Amino acid sequence: MVIDVTNPIADEPPEDGVIRFFTGPNDSLMERLQASFPDARFVKAFNIVGSAVMVNPKLPGGPPTMFFCGNDAEAKAVVRGLLTQFGWEPADMGTAKAARAIEPLCQLWCIPGFREQRWTHAFKLLTP
Repeated sequence: MVIDVTNPIADEPPEDGVIRFFTGPNDSLMERLQASFPDARFVKAFNIVGSAVMVNPKLPGGPPTMFFCGNDAEAKAVVRGLLTQFGWEPADMGTAKAARAIEPLCQLWCIPGFREQRWTHAFKLLTP
């Protein structure tokens, strides 16, 4: 099992805090990795935060949400357990195709960092 924390960041500078990707909206780096290594059990997670908050993210709004996805149910179950153990609220978004939506959250996450030097924030999915 491989926890895929990568993002398809292009070799170009950010524009107004928005990093550029070398993939498009109907593609993801995770899908490319899975196609290149079909026997590997990839699970996308931890790509939407910096290392400072990957473990025990103590934030005022309570446990933040970590979105994850992958094609292997057993590997995703392991990652779900790790996320919970590390202090996250896991949110399974489905198969590797969901990386097309998860990876761009990195772009959103980076904006406060580049514009305001704030790098210790995270997302929260609110549900009824």
